[in-house]
Amino acid sequence: MAVVKATEADIRLLARLLRAEAEGEGIQGMLLVGNVGINRIRSNCSDFKGLRTIPNMIYQPHAFEATTKGYFFQRARESEKRLARRVINGERFWPAKFSLWYFRPQGDCPPQWYNQPLVGRFKLHCFYEPTAEECENIYNTF
Repeated sequence: MAVVKATEADIRLLARLLRAEAEGEGIQGMLLVGNVGINRIRSNCSDFKGLRTIPNMIYQPHAFEATTKGYFFQRARESEKRLARRVINGERFWPAKFSLWYFRPQGDCPPQWYNQPLVGRFKLHCFYEPTAEECENIYNTF
């Protein structure tokens, strides 16, 4: 059962984001990007207040660098659509289980990003999870 509403167009859009943001990180990396996106929709806190749909989340200004690159605009493949459906249906994976941010630093992961503590790294990306004080809702979304 979906944890956010999603049309087929939304699934294709999310699939394109997963591929553009994390294809080089493999299946797990794309699932982690999806987790962060779904968390942003469900959390309603921090910089993500008022996001209610997949397009809102993806096209939020400055949210995903990939949306400004040509690769993002390629047609969604079935493999990425399957991954998008998995995260829409609530599958979550560490270190993105409760993360709202990730990024790819040049070297080591900083201990904080946007005042959120580092929760872990997967390949080249660092993931940051808010504290319960900052975003209690992220821990109550599933």
